[in-house]
Amino acid sequence: MKKIVTLNDGSKMEAGLTGNPSGKVIMLPIAKKSVYGQQAESLKRWGVDPELGEHFIDGLSDQFQVLYFDYEGHLFENPQPDQLTPDHMTKDFLLIADEMKVDTFSYYGYSWLALAGLQLAIRTNRLESLIMGGFPPYEGPYKEMMIVTEKTHGQALNPSSSNDAKYEENTTPDEIDWDHIQITLDPKQTQQFFTMYQNLMDFDDTSIHYASDFPKLAFAGEKDTIVYGESFGSVTVDMIGILQKNKQLLEQLGWDVAILEGEGMDHTQAMQPNAVLPLIKPWLMEHL
Repeated sequence: MKKIVTLNDGSKMEAGLTGNPSGKVIMLPIAKKSVYGQQAESLKRWGVDPELGEHFIDGLSDQFQVLYFDYEGHLFENPQPDQLTPDHMTKDFLLIADEMKVDTFSYYGYSWLALAGLQLAIRTNRLESLIMGGFPPYEGPYKEMMIVTEKTHGQALNPSSSNDAKYEENTTPDEIDWDHIQITLDPKQTQQFFTMYQNLMDFDDTSIHYASDFPKLAFAGEKDTIVYGESFGSVTVDMIGILQKNKQLLEQLGWDVAILEGEGMDHTQAMQPNAVLPLIKPWLMEHL
């Protein structure tokens, strides 16, 4: 079943519900639409699965019902520069669940969509489990990401102030000088994430009280440490370091913690279906 859902800002987004009708519902806001041809080849060079959303849906739908949509893609097409707050995201997710006639569900999000899931978890009692990938649930790098998004937004507002580094379509990540890359995003796109982190500056994830006790899994790739250059605030976003540091404490708080191993298992690789599904599918089957 697919449906066009009107979100809280009035924009319209496609959501789908598929899979095993007797299975529990897994919400996947990370379900990007497949791309093909030259665009797919470019993504592959970066180690990105061009059919990421489809592979996640197919990988889970034999055991579960999958409620899927591309929230990030929607926000890039329909920016919410002043509205992307934790409350706003939570209302969107619950509205989508309501429109698809889903009462309770599990949630899987990666990177900023993982922190969105954490915000959802503390605002509703409708979650049956929570999986956070690529963003630690305890002592998360909110201040560091605030600096990065502020710098990114500043460059989008004043692109001429960025060093004008041009790259061909077939450029690989290793060939890019990240200190001199030019931001070409619409300022409205960058402002929404600046707004989100700005609204999280007073959030203390070390004192969370969940609405109910439910299974929780946090994971990251063992190479998920991003060192940003001067043009992005000279900060280090150490997702894996934070997760490893607090692993024992998180387990005491009821979290399962997993490290995805591999020499190239950075922030991008640890979000690909072939890395994530072998971890989260057995975990969901065990806990649901």
